[in-house]
Amino acid sequence: MKSVEEQLNLLRRGVVEIIPEDEFINKLEKGVPLKIKWGADPSAPDIHLGHTVVLNKLRQFQDLGHEVIFIIGDFTARIGDPTGKSETRKPLTPEEVEKNSISYKEQVFKILDVNRTVVVNNSEWLGKMDMMDVLKLSSQYTVARMLERKDFKKRFNEQSDISVLEFMYPLLQGYDSVHLHADVEIGGTDQKFNLLMGRTLQSKYKQVPQAVMTLPLLEGLDGVQKMSKSLGNYIGITDPPQEIFGKIMSISDHLMFRYYELLTSLPLNEIKEIHPMEAKKQLARILVERFYSKSEADEAQKNFENVFSSRNDPQDIELKIFPAGSAKLVEILDHFKLVASKAEAKRLISQGGVEVDGNTVQDINFVIDLSSEKTIKAGKRKFLRVRSK
Repeated sequence: MKSVEEQLNLLRRGVVEIIPEDEFINKLEKGVPLKIKWGADPSAPDIHLGHTVVLNKLRQFQDLGHEVIFIIGDFTARIGDPTGKSETRKPLTPEEVEKNSISYKEQVFKILDVNRTVVVNNSEWLGKMDMMDVLKLSSQYTVARMLERKDFKKRFNEQSDISVLEFMYPLLQGYDSVHLHADVEIGGTDQKFNLLMGRTLQSKYKQVPQAVMTLPLLEGLDGVQKMSKSLGNYIGITDPPQEIFGKIMSISDHLMFRYYELLTSLPLNEIKEIHPMEAKKQLARILVERFYSKSEADEAQKNFENVFSSRNDPQDIELKIFPAGSAKLVEILDHFKLVASKAEAKRLISQGGVEVDGNTVQDINFVIDLSSEKTIKAGKRKFLRVRSK
């Protein structure tokens, strides 16, 4: 195991807070593997790069010899984490939770070391609690303290509904730390209240309280809003290799360095010595290799350079068959899911973002004759070859 100083130099990178840092250092000084806790509610089937900020930090802990406990919140997912929500979140069904849990397990091990990861479901202990256990847990925290939480306080002041069930969520997440005797828990800055709850409850239950490490929320492709599927500014780790590569190449230079800091362990001073275009290619390759393979990273880079450097169409565009002999361009884009909606198709066309056989089309009522094969380019990275039967 590396020295405490060496571990701190690596683990502090990209971290917002370590609470309290002196206790964290004391834990490292013991020279024994620590239990690093991270929990995720399987609220959606896919993970994007924003989620991997925490996963990368967990992998750093593992590479330093520590053990990661990955909690799948199959029990808490049925309540719904109220963090950042303006209204009570709809709980998931057991079937949705199970489906998403399987997907999460498949994806996290693209980053985590399976040999240093313990995977548990919190239903294993939360599902066994009786009413007296729940009442005892509820007595450990006051409503006044709960309302200090920003989102609860905001909703209370706006006279929006807050269910008692939502008050239980941070208590249950905190109790996970009690059950597992966690040494450290990490999460995004938006989880700070819940993470500190673990410290509070461990003290109440006469345990040594965990240290807390918070990490920033990764900005999406727009460089402004946090990465989110609902905002459409995300890169999914199950996205096709060419799409991951292309999206990374589209980000600003400033955001590129942010991604390097939070998604890799490469020295930033070395990255700044590389031409931004080459640095982006290197970052894109790192991510594609992480989630796929070196050969697929090679192919993704080759395809990008072929399309955007040589201005050629990709060589592997799949031919699609449209059921009619002709149709509006808007309908074709929507039918083959090159856009999220017809409204987006119209916006993209009007802004000059769509080409048909190399010619820009800006008429939202443009009709294509599909008796012969046509090549359509939507935005910077999406291509389609199409004809009628």
